[in-house]
Amino acid sequence: MAYTVSELADALDAEAVGDLSLLLNSPNQPELARPDQIALAMDPVFAEKIKHGSARVALLWQGADWQGFGLKAAIFVKRARFAMAGMNAMFEKRPIAPVGIHPSAIISDTAVIGKNASVGAFVIVEDGVRIGRNARILSHCTIAAETRIGDDCLLYQGVRLGSRITIGNGFIAQPNAVIGSDGFSFVSPETGIVDIARAGQQPKSAGSGNNAYARINSLGGVTIGNNVEIGAGSAIDRGTIVDTIIGDGTKLDNLVQIAHNVKLGKNCLICAQVGIGGSAVIGNGTVLAGQVGVADNITVGKNVVAAGKSGISSNVPPNRFIMGNPAIKMDANIASYKAYRRLPKLAAKVENLQKQVSKIVSKD
Repeated sequence: MAYTVSELADALDAEAVGDLSLLLNSPNQPELARPDQIALAMDPVFAEKIKHGSARVALLWQGADWQGFGLKAAIFVKRARFAMAGMNAMFEKRPIAPVGIHPSAIISDTAVIGKNASVGAFVIVEDGVRIGRNARILSHCTIAAETRIGDDCLLYQGVRLGSRITIGNGFIAQPNAVIGSDGFSFVSPETGIVDIARAGQQPKSAGSGNNAYARINSLGGVTIGNNVEIGAGSAIDRGTIVDTIIGDGTKLDNLVQIAHNVKLGKNCLICAQVGIGGSAVIGNGTVLAGQVGVADNITVGKNVVAAGKSGISSNVPPNRFIMGNPAIKMDANIASYKAYRRLPKLAAKVENLQKQVSKIVSKD
């Protein structure tokens, strides 16, 4: 879809100058942009690249000399990435199946699907499911019994929703996301090595390894708020007794594991390959970078930022930047890392001092 400069500026609540009637089909990097595209040059570092492209219009930083770049029009933005979010949302071409139900879809007679829905090939919707208006459900999705989904959902190919799940409006699930799988919850008939480890003890013997585990079945569900997005291949386990909870506005990246009974707050960002253990509580606005691990039954406060590969094994107060394994304050971790890098030199100095002391002692 094409937009005029004026329409784009209004949508972004941004200032526009020049010929506001020019029509634009898509954004592009400044050095690659064609005359019918808008060049994304929201920082002065991109200034020279504008001259190498053919764009007539650019998205620029405040105060930029747009005419000096040979442009016909420009849009000025204050926060580059936020403007880019609005820009990409306007031009995005999401897969939209034709409104209606594909002949190969299997829909229970007791399921209710709202108006203006698109249900793709080989979709299965089981008994008692309720889906809101404007749903876009692409091919090979499965929605199990008694699940509720709000308006404007988008389920990409192969999404699996288990039974008794409650999901708000504006939900997006990327391909092969699984929501409502059983929790990884097992127990041995007698005290086992896991119990001993939790008590901070070492096992007295290696043991036979024949201590069988009994499953603790998951009776709860999953409750997901409004405007939540789940990345490709991510999994959210249902609760053991009560629901696993994902707060409004939270976004999960690809290959994220959320265990049973987790309470994940509002507007959190959970990056790729994060694993959150059972019954952990994550506060509002927290950011967990790639491959962060969160132990079970701990609490991470609101507005915490955990750097990539951090191992969070104890409670974290709110409003803290943490790093490392075990995760500690970021500045403390950096200081520790610097000290760690100096260890070889320190060891060499100690060895040299030991030799000198040995010589003195031998002379005496």
